[in-house]
Amino acid sequence: MKKIIPAYLRVIVLFFTIFGAIEYFIDSGDRAAFIKFPIVNVILVVVLVLLVAIEIVISAADTIVYQILPEEEKAKLAAEEKLPLKESAWFKGLMNKLTRTVPIENEASLLLNHDYDGIKELDNNLPPWWVYSFYACIVFAAIYLVRFEILGADNQEMELKKELAQAKIEVAEYMKNAPDLMDEKTVTQLTDPADLAIGKTTFETNCAACHKADGGGQIGPNLTDDRWILGGGVKNIFHTITNGGRDGKGMIAWKGTLKPKEIQKVASYILSLKGSNPKDAKEAEGDLWVEETPTPEAK
Repeated sequence: MKKIIPAYLRVIVLFFTIFGAIEYFIDSGDRAAFIKFPIVNVILVVVLVLLVAIEIVISAADTIVYQILPEEEKAKLAAEEKLPLKESAWFKGLMNKLTRTVPIENEASLLLNHDYDGIKELDNNLPPWWVYSFYACIVFAAIYLVRFEILGADNQEMELKKELAQAKIEVAEYMKNAPDLMDEKTVTQLTDPADLAIGKTTFETNCAACHKADGGGQIGPNLTDDRWILGGGVKNIFHTITNGGRDGKGMIAWKGTLKPKEIQKVASYILSLKGSNPKDAKEAEGDLWVEETPTPEAK
């Protein structure tokens, strides 16, 4: 029997509809659900097999029903299958429901009792789709009026402003916790012994040649006193390690070689050396640095 939509097309459309629903409702982060969760692939295969099986069963049932029909019914179905889409009974019925048109042979019942130079007017009903769309617009307008003008809900501009403000908060929070996006404005001093141990190892590998393993200074300045050429504190030290020292005679920039999290650990380890008084330490250079304590008003 004739089908408007081919079986293979129905299977494809239904399969990808289910696939899209799975991807939408399963929270898989920045990866597709079928990649992150292998069980999803099993479910999709089962769904595909079921859809194909259903189409096979429907096709078999149609064939059986067709075989037991009388010859007159078979001939009628064959004639209907040869008709173009616009001539089929279901299409005509659908268009009649959408437009409520009166057959041309019955237009006399719609004639109005006036004409204009021989031009006559028909009193046709409005199409149902137009009427229902008009009613839907009225309902939408009433809901819109109550929500935005009476209840004071946020309009699109206000929603955008709130979303942008929330996005800035989320970005700032992410910057605090994302080690590879850290900079001198967001870096904080670490005190955990494990972090300081890693910072020490990195320092001895990359910095001891100029500052000595104990931080007492050699080519580079002493890092154990309270005087700093480019400013003390974790933010200034982080900036100096990242971008390098003074032009022409300062140390190289370590960005690109060390990750921000590694630089944070090195800077924190350097701060832990304060007051260690290593043997044969280099004479202090730079200005006295006193860490500022934020006032309650500034917090």
